[in-house]
Amino acid sequence: MDERRTVKVSKYLSKHLRHEPGPIGISLDAQGWVPVEELLRACARHGFALTRDELDHVVAANDKQRFAVEGDRIRANQGHSVTVDLGLPTAEPPAYLYHGTVAEALETIRTEGLRPMNRHHVHLSPDRGTAVRVGARRGAPVVLPVDSGAMHRAGHSFHVTANGVWLTDHVPPLYLRLRE
Repeated sequence: MDERRTVKVSKYLSKHLRHEPGPIGISLDAQGWVPVEELLRACARHGFALTRDELDHVVAANDKQRFAVEGDRIRANQGHSVTVDLGLPTAEPPAYLYHGTVAEALETIRTEGLRPMNRHHVHLSPDRGTAVRVGARRGAPVVLPVDSGAMHRAGHSFHVTANGVWLTDHVPPLYLRLRE
């Protein structure tokens, strides 16, 4: 499977496993899972046929490990805009986590902090390099260190996904290291 097809399939799966399952006729269960065979049939019905081998390749090769396969089911690991309960336990975060963004967002972030926007949680990276890649999707990246240790001590909850993305409900401006 070539890189272009891998990216195309990954984007298609992200769209339908995270945001729009209905348009292709799949239903996610409460934890975001859908049977693999049901997904493959739905993709074929809607003009985007893919094989189980292609699906397995995309799951294994995705640099961000966006998807999980468990038995005969698949789901996105995080980033949903549809309601799901990923069942992630709370976890104690490292002292600092990082958020990748762009300069245009900084004014709002200074006053409101980091909000989940159209997702269920704010996504934080365990290292600067990952945050740079995340921020670069929208332009020149700006990396914001988050004092996650202090947030945790103040009672904020954190969860970590299977692929190492840290989730929290909101990061108040107090906990961000913003350059002036």
